[in-house]
Amino acid sequence: MTTMPKDRPVAARHRSWPWCRRCSGIALDLGSARTRAWTSGRRTILDVPTITFPDEVAICPVQRGTIVDTPGTSRMLDRLLGPRLPRRGRPLLILTTPALGGLAYRAEARTAVEVLRPRTVLTVPAARAVAVAADADLARPLLVVDIGAHLTEVTLLTDGAVTDARSTALGTGDLDSLTPPARITELDSLTPPARITEAVVAMVSAMLDQDRTSQTRDALRHGPLLAGGGALRADITRPLDGRLQAPVQPVLAPHTAAVRGAARLLRAAHAHPSALAVPGAAHHH
Repeated sequence: MTTMPKDRPVAARHRSWPWCRRCSGIALDLGSARTRAWTSGRRTILDVPTITFPDEVAICPVQRGTIVDTPGTSRMLDRLLGPRLPRRGRPLLILTTPALGGLAYRAEARTAVEVLRPRTVLTVPAARAVAVAADADLARPLLVVDIGAHLTEVTLLTDGAVTDARSTALGTGDLDSLTPPARITELDSLTPPARITEAVVAMVSAMLDQDRTSQTRDALRHGPLLAGGGALRADITRPLDGRLQAPVQPVLAPHTAAVRGAARLLRAAHAHPSALAVPGAAHHH
C-alpha cells in the first residue's frame, strides 16, 4: 500500500459529485461477461457486455478473471467510457480486482486503463467492494461469495483485508454447457446449478480445514454475503443455507454490488485524499 508523501500538501475537501467541477472519477468492475462502471456526476451504472470487435469479430478480452487481451480491453474501455469523460482533467479511477488476481492482474489492468488517462489508479479486491456496498461490519471476519458468469470466488476478509481466498472457473454462464461426461462422478451427476452450489461448499470447507484460527468459522456463523449474478438464482443459493449450515445473505442488487462499493470508495477518496488509504487496496501514481 502506497500512501501520499508526508511533504505533499493535503488538498482541500472537494464538493461532492455532481457539484464538484474540479475533477472526475471512475469506478470500474471488469467482469468476464459484463463490464460495469460508474462515472462521477452520473446516477446510473453503465452495464454492458465485456466484448471488443477487432476486424468486426466479437472477442472477449477478459476470461475467467484474467485479462487475456490487454489492447482489446483498452479499446473497449475507450469506446465505452472515453466519450463520458470531460475533455480536460484526468480522472481518479478505482478498479475492482479478483482476490487471487495478484500483481499480474493489476499490471495488465493498469495498462488497459491508461487509455482513460487516469491521474491515480486505486485497486481494491472485489470482495471488499461488495462488503462496502452491503454496509457490512468490516471490524469482524467476513466471508464473501461472489458467483459470476465464469468465475466463482469465496473470500475471507479480516479487518477489511483479504486473508484467504478460493476460486473456481465455473459460473452462471456455464450452466447451459455443463453436461455429464462419459465417466460419471458424484459431482458430475448433479444438476448444473447444484454443481456451482457444491463448488462453493467445497471452497468454504477447504478454508475451514486450513484455518488454524477461528476467523473462518466466526465469519461463517454470521453468514456469508452473496454477490454476483449467481446470487439472483434461487436454484444456486437456496441450498447453501442447509449445506453450509449458515444464514447466507444475498446483498442488494448483487450483480452490481462490486461496482457500487467501488463507487462509494471513490466518492470517499474524492472527498478527501486521506481516504485513499483503504485496507486491502493498492495505490498507484
